[in-house]
Amino acid sequence: MTVWDRTEPPPRPVPLDREQIVAAAIALADEGGLEAVSLRKVAARLDVGPMRLYRYISTKQELFDLMVDEVHAEILPEDQPGDWREALRVLAHRTRQAALRHEWLADLLGGRPALGPHGLAVTEATLATLDGLADVDTVMRAVETVSAYFIGAIRRETANLRAERATGLTKRDWQRASGPHVTRMLATGRFPALAKAVHDGTDVDAETSFTTGLDWVLDAVAAKLTPPSA
Repeated sequence: MTVWDRTEPPPRPVPLDREQIVAAAIALADEGGLEAVSLRKVAARLDVGPMRLYRYISTKQELFDLMVDEVHAEILPEDQPGDWREALRVLAHRTRQAALRHEWLADLLGGRPALGPHGLAVTEATLATLDGLADVDTVMRAVETVSAYFIGAIRRETANLRAERATGLTKRDWQRASGPHVTRMLATGRFPALAKAVHDGTDVDAETSFTTGLDWVLDAVAAKLTPPSA
């Protein structure tokens, strides 16, 4: 039985429900990452005894599942685009925006499918825009391919943001600090392709990189979408 299938206990003696618990957990994670979340810390945040939370949530994993589902409510667009490319583009960008607001989300994306009501609604809306454009297996592979791209890109961007905080160096600061070493290594002539990329390549911001890569993936998916035979 999943956490969504279990009936909540009465909200006594102090008013309490899963919505309050999840909101407190998200606030803790937004402040300090997933390592800042525990049932004990959530209970302290709500000024209730830790054992009381176990009447609502059995494990920390269940709490994480509820947190992810709550953020999926932010990902689901109010007006679903009718065009499949735009629908997948919106899904990718809204997921990235949610991860920038809730950095911990990057650590919980990409595992087993989200089974909460908001997560299922996102999946349904996404699949619905591709319905009839190809056989169901091709549609599933298309969604998996686009998801794999934007989840990987989000995790890379999150890793860079965390590195910046951990070192106190911005991307530009890090490049300047690493410059002498990179220059010496490129001067050996052992890395000609890398040297060309460093000297001739255009440095773009994270959003531009994300958008460009997403468009390329959508172009590749489009080539595979062939309506099934009647």
